[in-house]
Amino acid sequence: MQINRRALLGSAAASAAALPFRRGRAQGKLAVKIGVLTDMSGTYKDLSGQVSVAAARQAVEDFGVAGKNMAVDILSADHQNKPDVAAAIASQWFDRDGVDVILDGTNSGCGLAIAGVAKAKNKIHLNAGAASSDLTGSACNANTVHWVYDTYELAKSTGGSLVKAGGNSWYFLTADYAFGKALQRDTTKFVEGAGGKVLGSSAYPFPGTSDFSSFLLQAQSSGAKVLGLANAGADTVNSIKQAKEFGIESQLAALLLFISDVHALGLQTAQGIAVTSSFYWDANDRTRAWSRRFEPKAPGVRATMTQAGVYSSALHFLKTAEAMGGSVHQSGAATVARMREIPVDDDCFGKSEIRADNRCIHPSYLWTVKKPSESQYPWDYYKLVSSLPADQAFRPIAEGGCSLVKA
Repeated sequence: MQINRRALLGSAAASAAALPFRRGRAQGKLAVKIGVLTDMSGTYKDLSGQVSVAAARQAVEDFGVAGKNMAVDILSADHQNKPDVAAAIASQWFDRDGVDVILDGTNSGCGLAIAGVAKAKNKIHLNAGAASSDLTGSACNANTVHWVYDTYELAKSTGGSLVKAGGNSWYFLTADYAFGKALQRDTTKFVEGAGGKVLGSSAYPFPGTSDFSSFLLQAQSSGAKVLGLANAGADTVNSIKQAKEFGIESQLAALLLFISDVHALGLQTAQGIAVTSSFYWDANDRTRAWSRRFEPKAPGVRATMTQAGVYSSALHFLKTAEAMGGSVHQSGAATVARMREIPVDDDCFGKSEIRADNRCIHPSYLWTVKKPSESQYPWDYYKLVSSLPADQAFRPIAEGGCSLVKA
């Protein structure tokens, strides 16, 4: 069924919690409104989507809003992986619906669009789902925080480790939009910086491509030792499945792989693939405790790092709103500045820091997918290979070109 923008915006408003609009103070309470703008129906729905909305609700519950002098509403909508749709919904939410902060973003094109709207209207975007490192580089602004992963971190962790292991010739299969281009660009820097070579690349139309056979055959004919998949979600799953079917012998480098993708592939197919993820549900006692609390809201699945990032960013925003009181509504940039001052600590990522370029930094972990014989219980998929401390995992602040950073 065709969905036009008017119908989409109507559905976005209808997706709000069935509570009257409130602003500032309602019945003596500080009222805030959170929007989760994500991919509900497309390539990235499993790594974000409805479970991201559930993660935001978990943050409200864990914050203990019921016992505080606050009221929180949550809206959600599907941006359909279209930047113009994302911008239109963001504008409506900020202008008409009184939304204070938009979470997730998922798609880099959409994330950059939402960030632009947040800047123009002096609101807030806490991006947990988009990966382009430009969000804290050339496109940074005072109203947007990049919360979880980015293309620099992914390139350094996964790409850098494979070059060191002997994968010194690469071919890229790249989603042809902001995310894929940034991921190929950043990985290329690490490959070439380590003495490797990029033998070629194939950019495929996004969204809408499901048959990767012609692109995979080009990669196979290049003779590259590593096939770098600069894509995510269902595209990564389909790329890996089809590469296995073609008998491609190159090392598969899934530069952004989620636990939902591993689950879809199955361990028999996914075993041995390197995964960079700053969150894994079974990493430690805190992540396991959080996952047990979250399971009733998302039965049968385990949260991805995007969904965990929605939780983390929502929780920190609520802590900041409580500290600021009614002034939280006055300026998005001022609220983000206060968020940088308040320590970030939660069960998903532990202690984190928001830098002056609005990059939230935390340790990064390289995992490998277990063999079927190594998995002992449901969703027991990863084993740790190495870790990078927060100050080493992300691009040095002086190298990003962010205008917020003073020389």
